[in-house]
Amino acid sequence: EEELQSEVSAASKNMSSVSSPLRAIIRLRRRFRVQKKSRLHLELPREKPAELVHTRLLQRQVSLKRTSLYRPPMSFFSQSSFQTSQYFTFDTSVEQCAMKKCRRKKNRRKSRIVLYPDKTKRYLPTEEKSKAKRCLLLLIVIIFFQILNAIENLDDNLQKYDLDGLEKTMHREVFGQKVAVERIMELLKDYLATHIHNKPLVISLNGPTGVGKSHVGWLLAKHFLSVMDNDFVLQYFVMHHCPSGVAPLTCEIDLSKKISDMVTRAEIEEKIPVFILDEVELMSPVLLDTLSRFFEPNQTNEFLNAIYILISNIGGGEITQFVIQNGSAELLQQQRDAEELLRIIQPVLTAAHPLWKAADIIPFVLLEKSHVINCFLEEMRSEGLYPDQKHIENLASQLSYYTTGDKQYSSTGCKQVVAKVNLL
Repeated sequence: EEELQSEVSAASKNMSSVSSPLRAIIRLRRRFRVQKKSRLHLELPREKPAELVHTRLLQRQVSLKRTSLYRPPMSFFSQSSFQTSQYFTFDTSVEQCAMKKCRRKKNRRKSRIVLYPDKTKRYLPTEEKSKAKRCLLLLIVIIFFQILNAIENLDDNLQKYDLDGLEKTMHREVFGQKVAVERIMELLKDYLATHIHNKPLVISLNGPTGVGKSHVGWLLAKHFLSVMDNDFVLQYFVMHHCPSGVAPLTCEIDLSKKISDMVTRAEIEEKIPVFILDEVELMSPVLLDTLSRFFEPNQTNEFLNAIYILISNIGGGEITQFVIQNGSAELLQQQRDAEELLRIIQPVLTAAHPLWKAADIIPFVLLEKSHVINCFLEEMRSEGLYPDQKHIENLASQLSYYTTGDKQYSSTGCKQVVAKVNLL
């Protein structure tokens, strides 16, 4: 019996020695197949399907039954250690490998912590600033100061000529021509705001007699003489400076010399001269041609900085007819009617001479009876007379008027007011 036991033990040892390499080969082959299948499936779901878990449990049970046939039964501890052993095994599943790869990628995305030596100070890395931003900022500052300087220069020019005071005087002393006064001041403010121009300013005051054109010219001359020297304001009356007995060529030479000398002196002192030309309808064609050459834009710089005020009765008949037909001069305050009146006057002036193409035409309308009464009041106050209202109305009724509707327009304006007051 002892010999049989020894033979059985020896046989079992031989079987165990033969079966252990065989089991290892079977296990390696099974793991190789699993790895090969895992390569075919790149992305697997995180959670295992129930069928896959069930099939793997069955495969493990079958493998355990096969191995139990070739070796003796093992103890509980050795079996549990075999199932949980991690030496030379491939127990890690494909899903766990995929999770580990994802964790590695997430760990790589994390910002690395900068380690500083213990004995050194910690400084943030310096950012490189672009020089283009500095240049752009400098350019913006330069443009801002240039705009500010230009605005200050505009204010200085307007204050130098005191146009606000001129506007108040015009509204106070010119009656019935509110629209014309506002247009004149608008043109003067735009032109005198700077000293650099591409053409001279030409303003043409047109209308019937006695409506205040010459009075406006006298107020402009008086104002600019007060703010500038006498050398930069010229009042030219055709009947006085170029009477009918003088040759037109002599008048042309005289007028050209006066304009050239004044413009040259004004350019040196950076001032804008003012030329007020009254009774232009009496000028000869030679004088008109001379003036038109000064109005051209293609000239030297000094001749571009000048203001010309042309006063004439040309177009007065058309303006009188327009006002009487419309029934009220207040219609001219509307933009449409003002443009219509300009369309009527423009062909008349252009037919007289082409120089009016370069001019800003300002029509003066007829004066109402109330405006004539104001002229009497102002004239009597200037002469030191007591203004009696009844007496003034009596004097105003002695003048001739156009009657249209409920309004009366003076046919001579305030032309005869001075003569009537002098008779008192």
